[in-house]
Amino acid sequence: MRAPPKSDIPIITPNELSEGDGFIFGFPTRFGMMAAQFKAFLDATGGLWKTQQLAGKPAGIFYSTSSQGGGQETTALTAITQLVHHGMLFVPIGYTFGAGMFEMEEVKGGSPYGSGTYAGDGSRQPTKLELEQAFHQGMYIATITKKLKEAA
Repeated sequence: MRAPPKSDIPIITPNELSEGDGFIFGFPTRFGMMAAQFKAFLDATGGLWKTQQLAGKPAGIFYSTSSQGGGQETTALTAITQLVHHGMLFVPIGYTFGAGMFEMEEVKGGSPYGSGTYAGDGSRQPTKLELEQAFHQGMYIATITKKLKEAA
């Protein structure tokens, strides 16, 4: 959809998801929902769904929107349905990021559903605080994934 290919970035196939212990899915928002490209990727996981190969695996999400009213929380809420149908365990960050969740002095994306950023016209880069929240989310979900794997 007019996005240039990123040939230097490895591309995972839908069937390779079964090899993962846990996931953090990230995508841009289009009209308050995940971008069609990512939805198409998840739509291609029907074989994994049929055999429930992703069931019980933890998953989180992060997102970017063009504006503060761009649908960060609705994107998260509509993406959760994909995880639920697979039997995946949605892992929100809640307010575990602490004071960073309550920051009011600077523009910051993200919510209790996951970390996020505001991309504007595509030229805005994530702030230090947004990157710290994303790192926290990665560590948080990795810790939960490890605990679940060790308990299995």
